[in-house]
Amino acid sequence: MRKCYKQLSLSEIYKGCQELFDNDKPKFLQILESTVDITKFIPQTFFNTFYKRFGRDRKYPLEGFISALILQKIFSIPTDKLLILILTLSKELRSFCGFDKVPDGSKFTRFKQRFVKHIQTMFESLVDYTEPICRNIDAVLSDILVFDTSGIESYVTENNPKYLNSLIKKLKAFYKDKPDVDPYKMAYGLMPSHAEADDKIKQMYINGHFCYVHKFGIITNGLGIVRHFAFLDDEFKENHPELVIEKKSDSPDEDKSIGDSTALQPVLNDFFNTHPNFRYGTFLGDSAFDKGVHYTFLKDTCKFDKVLIPLNPRNSSPLPPVGYNEYGYPLCPNDPSLAMKHKGVTCGDGRTPRIKWGCPKFRKRVSSCEKPCSSAKFGRTAYTYVNQDFRMMPGMVRDSDEWNKLYKQRCVVERSINHFKSNMCVADRKSRNSLTTKSDLLFAGIAQLLTVVVANALNAPQFLRSLKPLVA
Repeated sequence: MRKCYKQLSLSEIYKGCQELFDNDKPKFLQILESTVDITKFIPQTFFNTFYKRFGRDRKYPLEGFISALILQKIFSIPTDKLLILILTLSKELRSFCGFDKVPDGSKFTRFKQRFVKHIQTMFESLVDYTEPICRNIDAVLSDILVFDTSGIESYVTENNPKYLNSLIKKLKAFYKDKPDVDPYKMAYGLMPSHAEADDKIKQMYINGHFCYVHKFGIITNGLGIVRHFAFLDDEFKENHPELVIEKKSDSPDEDKSIGDSTALQPVLNDFFNTHPNFRYGTFLGDSAFDKGVHYTFLKDTCKFDKVLIPLNPRNSSPLPPVGYNEYGYPLCPNDPSLAMKHKGVTCGDGRTPRIKWGCPKFRKRVSSCEKPCSSAKFGRTAYTYVNQDFRMMPGMVRDSDEWNKLYKQRCVVERSINHFKSNMCVADRKSRNSLTTKSDLLFAGIAQLLTVVVANALNAPQFLRSLKPLVA
């Protein structure tokens, strides 16, 4: 019996190859294509600026750069060089990004540095988009706001352990005949306040050790999903001239650094100004924020119902505690029937106004107290604050089971920081440029927020923080 052969047309051959390619595409890329439209989250101003010079004749599309840098964070690719190699070897990834040819490393670097403002705008738009998604997944945890600071160590000489060890070795040799000199202590004191390669890279105490970093603040919700990044650099200082920043020393050559407590109010102000419709019921922070001015700000300005900040032992007096009468006057610790004397209102730089009270047994600078509770020259002094009651009972009883259970959620911000630094390789970059650092951190945030979008589209909240199981 004669066999019948059918001649295939060119269109049928192309259609068959296309179906084979689609069916052979990795499942993870299929999921991304079906659940996320990158162009939907790119601001129009980003498109306009990117294509302003060359128009649509640009060799590499905007969506390609953004998709490639997001995949870099999802796949934990530590360097741009390795990203380029993987794109070169993978036709599927090139097709997903829309690249006919893979850009070289300099183009990725220039993209990060030139468009950092637009990358930040894209990140902020994704924060707006994912807020209702987080509320639907867990309304209780999404109503919690957590703030913390950290730093990204830069690829500079001063961060190399050999730099400090060589200095210690020289000091040991120079002071070998003087056993009373501590070369280790002296070496740390001689370390510069900023890196020689870039004065924006400051020496700070981060994660239990001194290092040279780009410092940033981060806000997450109770789910650990990032809500805001704040880079505590010179631009941040210029945007907030009201900041009172203390120097680490009296030397005029030493630059000022922004502490955790100092950064709290301007960072939260920027966050709520960027997202004016956001409201949260609970704030979580560490003991560095235990100041009266912060309680007033968090309650009256940010409208938090609960503020969980542990009491800082350094803000508590070792002297016997004073009591209070029905009018809120402090009472003598030795004689509760005596109210302390009003001494006026004081207000230091960056501090909330407070009422000063003095020992009731002092008259004309002479004390009649037989057992003084303080060694101060003019007797015991106490202070009361506007929101003193809110500090002692900030929406719930301190150290109660409810307090301890809720405060455990503060660890989510630490997990998010570790996720960005380790899993998304932000801390392993071989770069010292501040703009590149900002873009890398913002793309890590964008990758996490797109993970929320994908998890919501798949109705799979177990993938809320990572898509790695889908990659496998």
